[in-house]
Amino acid sequence: MAGTDSSQPINLAPTPAIILCEPQLGENIGSAARAMANFGLWDLRLVSPRDGWPNEKAVAAASKADHVLERVTVYDTLEAAIADLTLVYATTARSRDMQKEVYGPEEASGAMAAHIAGGKKAGLLFGRERWGLLNDEVAMADAIVTLPVEAAFASLNIAQAVLLMSYEFRRTSDAGRALPFEVEHEPAPRTELVGLFEHLEGVLDQSGFFTTEVKKPSMVNNLRTALTRGRFSSQEIRTLRGVISSIDRRHERPNPNRQKPQKPGQPKD
Repeated sequence: MAGTDSSQPINLAPTPAIILCEPQLGENIGSAARAMANFGLWDLRLVSPRDGWPNEKAVAAASKADHVLERVTVYDTLEAAIADLTLVYATTARSRDMQKEVYGPEEASGAMAAHIAGGKKAGLLFGRERWGLLNDEVAMADAIVTLPVEAAFASLNIAQAVLLMSYEFRRTSDAGRALPFEVEHEPAPRTELVGLFEHLEGVLDQSGFFTTEVKKPSMVNNLRTALTRGRFSSQEIRTLRGVISSIDRRHERPNPNRQKPQKPGQPKD
């Protein structure tokens, strides 16, 4: 669709971050950047792009969405890419074996618009071209966003999915119909929540909680999903980590009341 007015200034108002997890093709990154620019989004984050960054094919596909490409940030891990966000949604068409809220595009966009209007940061996760997001990546999100696609042909190109969500966010924001998204406190930055995950999982590892390596990934995902649902404040996370540290120290401290096992043939006291 033609009609770009290059005399208009670029608007860099706060919008959701778009996070692409391990994108494979530069063309898809560029097309996603173009879709974002069409609807006023500009914060594009790449997690381990297969062909590296910058990418000439992305530049060609972006059709002069230069202000988006110039601000692209690249991360080695998803945890780093979402560290400064306090609301994260994962886009997926597949059902997941985890207890997470599932929203449609309008509801999710309204919640993000209200969150951002309150001075906080939000983001949308998009998966790989071939198989989307992994379960442990979805577990890092607050909720799932599912587009109303045909079940028999539900797979969307990344840029198409970014386009649809960018359009919905712009439409919701412009209409002034941001849905209420009230919390009693300021949720902690994602980096603090990841720290809680790693602290708890490390202690559970040492205590032998994960009895089999085969079941460990699903158990970790379930724990992360439950903790994410709490939307803890920074103070609550510090308290939880203090509790975990206390339990860990108690677990390591010898119990003076515990009887030592007797050696064979040793007389009783």
